[in-house]
Amino acid sequence: MALSFPNIDPVALSLGPLDIRWYSLAYLAGFLIGWKVALYLSGLSKNGRPTREDIDNFLPFAVLGVILGGRIGYVLFYQSSVYLNDPLQALKIWQGGMSFHGGTIGVILALILFARIQKIPLLRLSDIVCVVVPIGLFFGRIANFINGELFGRVSNVPWAVVFPYGGAEPRHPSQLYEAILEGAVLFVILLFLYHKKSIRERSGIISGAFLMGYGLFRMFIEFYRQPDEYLGFIFGSISMGQLLSLPMVLLGAGVITYSCRRNNKAK
Repeated sequence: MALSFPNIDPVALSLGPLDIRWYSLAYLAGFLIGWKVALYLSGLSKNGRPTREDIDNFLPFAVLGVILGGRIGYVLFYQSSVYLNDPLQALKIWQGGMSFHGGTIGVILALILFARIQKIPLLRLSDIVCVVVPIGLFFGRIANFINGELFGRVSNVPWAVVFPYGGAEPRHPSQLYEAILEGAVLFVILLFLYHKKSIRERSGIISGAFLMGYGLFRMFIEFYRQPDEYLGFIFGSISMGQLLSLPMVLLGAGVITYSCRRNNKAK
């Protein structure tokens, strides 16, 4: 027995010719709530910057990093052949197509640029940003579910869903798995770590924990997620999502190792 897809209209609100989609609202909610939480986190540390003003000033950099990085990453990682044949299609963001891994690269570059311009300790800023990223992930994956996209593989579990674009067979609601693990669970873990003064003051550990946590959760969920039709599996049973997540896990481990060694030398 499978669950029926709720058939929620992807358009949340229409204002004349303008359609406001749940996916757009998910991005907006992620940025606004993440910004508010980041302001709160910046007040926990008594070691100077980043200040609340720094967080305010970084928000436009974060938005550009997510949108530009996400779109460019999608074009390069997932449909490069399509956009090589018609490059102007890459500009049509409203048609969908964003890569979290590309967005991550975009935000990392934004962090480096902003920290250098403002002379802020990079890892202190990235620790705060990494805590709030799962908020956006949570809302984004819920929006993916509403859109009936990025669904899972065929399954007979009791909570399997028949998606409108996934054929007649029930499938794993992998978008909800991602919302729970990459969003809610990862956020709770990172928020808990940031409230531990001994960890918060060793800047970089939380950034590394985010990279490792997301990478491991994503690699696990990919076993239940249907690979993109135009890509399939890359190496045997390895998906593009798993391939792109492995460097995140390795980079996260490297950042944590660097942070621990640097702080031990400082003692």
